[in-house]
Amino acid sequence: MPNVTPNAALIDAGPLIALFNPRDADHVLCRRFFEGFRGHLVSTWPVLTECAYMLSNTANAQRSLLQWIESGGLDVRHMHVEHVRSMLVYTQKYHDLPMDLADASLVALSIETGITDIASIDSDFDIYRLPGKGRLKNVLGPAARSARRST
Repeated sequence: MPNVTPNAALIDAGPLIALFNPRDADHVLCRRFFEGFRGHLVSTWPVLTECAYMLSNTANAQRSLLQWIESGGLDVRHMHVEHVRSMLVYTQKYHDLPMDLADASLVALSIETGITDIASIDSDFDIYRLPGKGRLKNVLGPAARSARRST
């Protein structure tokens, strides 16, 4: 049975990368989201690995991200064998996109925890379906994405 944390949202790599890279096109949108979000942010190590890679050429950004996590900005969950099984199923199901490891880890975490809100600047989460045809609700889309396009 999922253990839903009240006011929790999963977070994808894109908003984290944008938050810690002021030159990112989505920096202002994501900074506003983080400033206004009053809940518990949850992610996975595959997402953080993607962030670290994408921020590797930005001075001090990786360290700032890690300090933010250390100060309680983000709850990073570990992946277990059950998650890997789920990730295998979903990466096969969405092989035509393709679904990457970070996205698969977030879908697996959603299934485990029951958290269905997600912050992502990608439209892929609009496509992915949970068991029982459930959906993830992107708290940064599509209204936020259309606002981003108009700025």
